Amino acid sequence: MDCCFAHGNDCAVAIAEHVGGSLEGFAELMNNKAIELGLVNTHFVTPHGLDDDNHYTTAYDLAVLTNYALNIENFINIVGTKTTSIMVGNYSRTITNTNELLGYVDGVYGVKTGFTGNAGRCLVTSCKRGNLDVIIVVLGADTKKIRGLDTRNVINYVFNNFEMVDTYEKIEFAFENFKNTQKISVNKSLGTPEIGYLDNYTYIYPINKNEISDLKTSIYTVTKIDAETPVGSKLGVMSLKYNDKILYSVDIVLKNNLSRTTWQDYFRIFLSNYKNYFKLNV
Repeated sequence: MDCCFAHGNDCAVAIAEHVGGSLEGFAELMNNKAIELGLVNTHFVTPHGLDDDNHYTTAYDLAVLTNYALNIENFINIVGTKTTSIMVGNYSRTITNTNELLGYVDGVYGVKTGFTGNAGRCLVTSCKRGNLDVIIVVLGADTKKIRGLDTRNVINYVFNNFEMVDTYEKIEFAFENFKNTQKISVNKSLGTPEIGYLDNYTYIYPINKNEISDLKTSIYTVTKIDAETPVGSKLGVMSLKYNDKILYSVDIVLKNNLSRTTWQDYFRIFLSNYKNYFKLNV
């Protein structure tokens, strides 16, 4: 589906020629960026997005692209501005953002409208309330009113039914319980393996308010390792599932060195066992 995200097409062409050297050069830059971002169903031909069979994208790819762009401060400032005044020569001109939700729907701070004959009315919206930040993409609407209504309906559904949930406490409880009930044996060593999980993940996710209790943790590790197993070795994985799908997984690793058992260790064990046996039989 084609989708135009530039209303000042002459300006888009001028910028493209300046940045890319030509329209083709700029399209190549855009397509390289699309590959970098993993937009596998997107291909650019022009900077203005007018209908072309080889110029296309999807709702999902637009959401990924928007998420990337919203990390750029200047971009956020531009798409979040409702009106501004600029000087054209000696004349002041006021320009207005065509996003009909900006300034009227609580939490909306962007992003972009679009229209072509084939794409219909399109709207990409970013909305944040509290710590829940979402991107909504509506494509192919017949009218501006319909695209705005569809977007508002999705916004209301999301914020009425979802909340950001910190799942760290759940996996920490499951992991501590696992350590207390499951043991990993070590070949040719008297050492006791200490295990932990790599704590460098984001544990906060949007979860349906009615399904928080459905979060489930699964833990799998090896049952036996060697004394030579180095610190940091992956011994297993811990996953958190939501709606029977893995929300995220973390690696379980060995945290301590394990020394190999020597003949002196065996001799000490023998003496200890012999003394205990002698005491029991005196």
